[in-house]
Amino acid sequence: MVTRGRSDDTRPAAGAGAAGEEYGVPAGRPVSVLRPVRAGNGFEEALEQILQLLRLGLVPPGERLPPERELSQHLTISRVTLREVLKVLQDQGMVESRRGRYGGTFVLPRTTAPDGSDELRRRIAAVDVEDTLRFREVLEAGAAGLCAEGLPADGETRLRAALDATRGARLEDYRRQDTLLHLTLAELSGTRTLAAQYAAVRATLNELLDCIPLLVRNLEHSQRQHAAVVEAVLDRDADAAREMMREHCGGTAALLRGFLS
Repeated sequence: MVTRGRSDDTRPAAGAGAAGEEYGVPAGRPVSVLRPVRAGNGFEEALEQILQLLRLGLVPPGERLPPERELSQHLTISRVTLREVLKVLQDQGMVESRRGRYGGTFVLPRTTAPDGSDELRRRIAAVDVEDTLRFREVLEAGAAGLCAEGLPADGETRLRAALDATRGARLEDYRRQDTLLHLTLAELSGTRTLAAQYAAVRATLNELLDCIPLLVRNLEHSQRQHAAVVEAVLDRDADAAREMMREHCGGTAALLRGFLS
């Protein structure tokens, strides 16, 4: 979760620009492309931005990333969240952590598609990704709002069962259960056309998602958002259901954009 104004996110001291030169890049250049993340998807949006920083080559292979203090300040996230982001990048073979006086987080040379990025780019060759993500958000938010306005007799039972299935899913089965939860919401909206359109969009989305790693931190966050959407629907709060679903879709979009950068 994003935290703001934490005591561990102290501001860089005056003259931090000079320190930037120690990292082998023009002072302030990497962090200048970073922007504060929104409160709802701090982990996903921070990962998206640092992936973009690496893809742009603003920190060359073999050089250190800016200090955690600077990165967390520019992204307005806690250093705990930042370290989770850096751990993902390390697991993907994109950076490595070194200890000692001259330690830090170092960028590694890119290898051949360790994260499935080549396959991902092949799959999106004929897909307008931004259009797909926007259309998905419109359909999902609409479905959540319609469900909150009224469910069929068995709606609550079906929705809770689908949510419970995602909670108990093994990692390798999680994406399927996640898909079924979202399809359940679309079907319970009472609009057959919406459900059919969503199924088509989700099929395209899953082809893209299958090419990026399943991140436990993201899945835990998604689960909290799933629960919030379902509770808003059952509370008949259409505005809250739509808003939480938009936020949830935004997290997925941020991950895809990050790995596509």
